[in-house]
Amino acid sequence: MDYKLIALDIDGTLTNSRKEMTPRTRYALLEAQAQGKKIVLASGRHPLGVYPIAADLQLERYGGYIMSFNGGKIIDCSTDRTIVSKFFPREYLPDIVSVLKDSNITMITFDDRRIYADSKVNDYTYIEKEVLKTEMVTVSDFVAETKFPINKIVLTGEPYELEEYRKALVERYDGLLSIYNSAPYFLELMPFGISKGSMLPLLLEKLGISREELIAFGDNYNDMTMIGYAGMGVAMGNGEPEIRKIANYVCASNDEDGIADTLYKFVLRNH
Repeated sequence: MDYKLIALDIDGTLTNSRKEMTPRTRYALLEAQAQGKKIVLASGRHPLGVYPIAADLQLERYGGYIMSFNGGKIIDCSTDRTIVSKFFPREYLPDIVSVLKDSNITMITFDDRRIYADSKVNDYTYIEKEVLKTEMVTVSDFVAETKFPINKIVLTGEPYELEEYRKALVERYDGLLSIYNSAPYFLELMPFGISKGSMLPLLLEKLGISREELIAFGDNYNDMTMIGYAGMGVAMGNGEPEIRKIANYVCASNDEDGIADTLYKFVLRNH
């Protein structure tokens, strides 16, 4: 198969355990683009946390895309134009705040430039701040002080407590919100039906590329729909067991240039 679009999760996939993209992986992706392949960086991250990687991979030059907020916002790098933006239903915020009030979980969201966190800031919240390298504003009244359009809510906390609240929220918002982990300490609350896998068809249609011509790489639960949808779904060797189980192929880990190895094996010509 001639794979024409390469979809890449970032954390735990494109970047290694030091949050760095290795030179070999970068070279393979630049070579793929030089051979006419398109890249979409499909991440739960805010666009601020994706732009530096997009620049490093020269997506502006090669006409690549950013799919941030797990597909909630899609940006054409060649024009820096947002082509899709889906918003969180604000009417659920007061109830979610009420459900979480006795927990140690931090609730965060984002505008174009900042992170907004409720007053129960925990250590995991600073992981997100470090990734985005931007200002974090702590608010005492989350609903009243986040009046801007929201793409997603993130809950941060100890994995055991997040799992308890994940189950409660999934039951409470069944058919109303999409809820899944992007890391053991991050729980993503998205508009219903928004996921990497559900939004990729819009991009494929725009590009005139078939599902069979899509190869997608991921490691965590928010990558499951994308890996299941792609013509070739690739799970990283460091990926969650459930992700590896549904993938067409399991490559080496993010610390062992799994992406580069796979591209040289299945995608790149003359190697």
